[in-house]
Amino acid sequence: MLRDTYSGLALAAFGALILTPDTLFMRLSGMDGFQMVAWRGLLMGALLLAAWVVLRGGRVGAEARALARPAGLVLVSCHLSNSLIFSFAIANAPVPVVLFGLATVPVASAILSRVVLGERTHWSTWATTAAVLSGIALAVFGGGHGEVGGGGGALLGAVLGLSAAIVMALNFVVIRGHPGLPVMPGIGTGAFCAGLVGLAVTGPADMTDGSVPAIAVTGLVILPVSFLSMSLASRMTATANVSLLMLLETVLGPAWLWLFLDEPPTPPMILGGAVVVISLAVYLCGMRWRGRRNAAMARAVAVWE
Repeated sequence: MLRDTYSGLALAAFGALILTPDTLFMRLSGMDGFQMVAWRGLLMGALLLAAWVVLRGGRVGAEARALARPAGLVLVSCHLSNSLIFSFAIANAPVPVVLFGLATVPVASAILSRVVLGERTHWSTWATTAAVLSGIALAVFGGGHGEVGGGGGALLGAVLGLSAAIVMALNFVVIRGHPGLPVMPGIGTGAFCAGLVGLAVTGPADMTDGSVPAIAVTGLVILPVSFLSMSLASRMTATANVSLLMLLETVLGPAWLWLFLDEPPTPPMILGGAVVVISLAVYLCGMRWRGRRNAAMARAVAVWE
């Protein structure tokens, strides 16, 4: 069991690290939001759907019918929406602020679990929500945004980042509430549909504007490898551990842009980002500690019984 946990942590760390240069390659492509949606969605969707057909074989028909049910349609819609929101955000707003907003997925998941599944929300969730929103507000309204987007661009990035986090959280809640839901074809279908939307808006004639190899790296390597790695890791270690390691993107994503594109985050962004990351790290570590404590108490009760 302990060996599986360590293997899960290593796999989650690998997936999270692979994800960190995603925004760098999106910026290197020089494409607008809908162009990126088209390339990333079509490439990732086609790859995941092909892998699903190969791996599932005779179960494809039954799983496709499951996706046509309400929960399956919500899963597909979540990934379609997330693909659109995230690509548009990276193309039009400061990357650090977008990633700060996106990092709130664990808190959004806890709140939606209360609303949708009726699960109890610990007081720490509300405290963390307040701290995280304060950090994002500092990053957005702290001034001195210079050439990385301006106050308006930073506000747009915060709104889009938080929107993407809510959509991703809803996706996790739906999957949790429906354990038999086929995840790979749901994500692949959502991504591919988003790609078709991006293609329709961009038009085939303009699809090659910008760097196709750069955006292809995100659609064929970064997204599928990180998704599969962290999905497999979630079966071997606690979801809180995977969420904690995903914070690497929030920290290292802006660092890649600073290193290769000379887009340094402003001091308010750094301070606000530190508030977000530290608050979420404390929250996730607290979740993991409470889980271990509850498990130990359950074992003690079982022994006495």
